[in-house]
Amino acid sequence: MERIYIQEVAPRDGLQIEDQFLPTDAKVDLVNKLSKTGIDKIEVTSFVSPKAVPNLRDAEEVMKSIDRQRDVTYTTLIPNFRGAERALACASDEVNLVASVSETHNRKNVRQSVKASFENFQDIASFLSGTGMAINGTLATTFGCPFEGSINEDRVVVLVDRYLELGVKGITLADTTGMATPKQVYRICQKVRSRWPDIPITLHFHNTRGMGLANVIEGIRAGVDRYDASLGGLGGCPFAPGATGNICTEDLVHMLQFMDYDTNVNLDELIGVSKYLESLLNHEVPGQVMKAGKITDLYPVS
Repeated sequence: MERIYIQEVAPRDGLQIEDQFLPTDAKVDLVNKLSKTGIDKIEVTSFVSPKAVPNLRDAEEVMKSIDRQRDVTYTTLIPNFRGAERALACASDEVNLVASVSETHNRKNVRQSVKASFENFQDIASFLSGTGMAINGTLATTFGCPFEGSINEDRVVVLVDRYLELGVKGITLADTTGMATPKQVYRICQKVRSRWPDIPITLHFHNTRGMGLANVIEGIRAGVDRYDASLGGLGGCPFAPGATGNICTEDLVHMLQFMDYDTNVNLDELIGVSKYLESLLNHEVPGQVMKAGKITDLYPVS
């Protein structure tokens, strides 16, 4: 049975654009509950400026308060050198760097050129060298940009190479606003994996146009076995127009388990945590399986 690794991003990607601030103890409780479901990695928070993302202004408190499970990787997104210092002080297992393939989106997202982003990443990589903290490199807008449109696939390869020169341990190809199509996903993943077959690749999809899970299937066909997803289908980039939620974690796990993939996740527990999240937020979340139930949930004949 083929193993697929599930990486949860709701505590960061999902909560960052909520209208309300979720209290620190609720965030900690959410991460602790997720840690017990069999999820492989959790993106706990982002060490970003509180002015830029006020919903994550309690990043240090959350990171220092969670109960860590030995078989779960706890990662944090960092935008700059100061973020690296904060992540190290909180003993993150991994930090996630983000640069856009699109020059326009990178300037909207972090207010600097892609070249400047990678120059800053070099300083971060040097600082973290020897600390034991892993670095993951994410390429936003890999499959399309809401400002520039189509992305040059050769540029994706060039920027993956730049990340690897920094010594990153993994690469994430991100579909920031849900512009990816299944054939495109297969083609780009094949191109990257054929050049670097031993580098762990993660795919990060949004379901903006309803193609998120179809894109996962093509990613698996291309040999990618790691997927970001967000509990309840929360999420979206605050710096990109039309960026609705990420693919939903429980919907993804449900699909994979009933296709006989091994995810190591307890689906019933995961659905329960999604319902708990909905109660915390006090509004409906996009996830489907938590509403409809599993395909094995049968009903009595009236």
